[in-house]
Amino acid sequence: MPPRDNPTARQARLGGELRKLRERAGKTAREAAGLISTDQAKISHIEAGRIGISDDRIRRLSVFYACDDESLIEALCAIAAEHRGQHWWDSYRGVLAPGFLDIAELEHHASGGLRCLQPVTFPGVLQTEDYARALFAGVIPQLPADEVQARVEHRMKRRAIFDRDDPPRFEAIVHEAALRMRVGGRKVARDQLEYLLQASEHEWLTLRVIPFTSEDFIEVTQTVMYAAGIVPQLDTVHIDTPFGGRFLDAAADLDRYRTLLDFAEQTSLDPEASRNFVHHVAREL
Repeated sequence: MPPRDNPTARQARLGGELRKLRERAGKTAREAAGLISTDQAKISHIEAGRIGISDDRIRRLSVFYACDDESLIEALCAIAAEHRGQHWWDSYRGVLAPGFLDIAELEHHASGGLRCLQPVTFPGVLQTEDYARALFAGVIPQLPADEVQARVEHRMKRRAIFDRDDPPRFEAIVHEAALRMRVGGRKVARDQLEYLLQASEHEWLTLRVIPFTSEDFIEVTQTVMYAAGIVPQLDTVHIDTPFGGRFLDAAADLDRYRTLLDFAEQTSLDPEASRNFVHHVAREL
């Protein structure tokens, strides 16, 4: 089977974690290749996510790398067992850019919970259909109608993570700027605020607001989502940039964004005050 041209973020993460284990053990790609009777080029493809790997080989490599973290090994084997076509977002492959699918996949596997910081928009998974449509319709240059429709449908389906028997905990820290942006007009903006209030009644959602009056928190330049994996080593940060979304998993990056989110939480209103704040903004519209 030829190498994948466009591995998913999760496939690339599996390979990246295997590379980290190998490098931590001080082993070369050639030594790893010799262990599983393959060549160095294939090890490079595996570690880049371009070629899959069996759970048997993962276990053999983990022994070779002196990794005794059974929880991590099991998590990596579970990723290796996944295949395209088994999840709802796979139907959008070839329809939407890979980044859209990677976000849905990241949220789906965030069994340890999700935290986000939203400076000027609402969290994608908590957006109403009309709000999302207004955002995508406002993209410059303008998107074709079928592209807008596909993006909206995909965004609405991402809510499925909260329909599970054990939905992930979700902490949304939203700046007042996002609450007051009249995306789509007054009615759309008001409906979005009301939907956010309804969602905040669920146990899985903790809503916090950073008001304009905050004199401490001024980092409002980027949207951040922190997805906690089934084991801490698989935590991932997704940030929006002017050049598209980026997935980060280096230990230094994870520490940096955990600190940022912790600070944002400390400087935000508590959940009850945040709900009252959102309700007040909605009444003003």
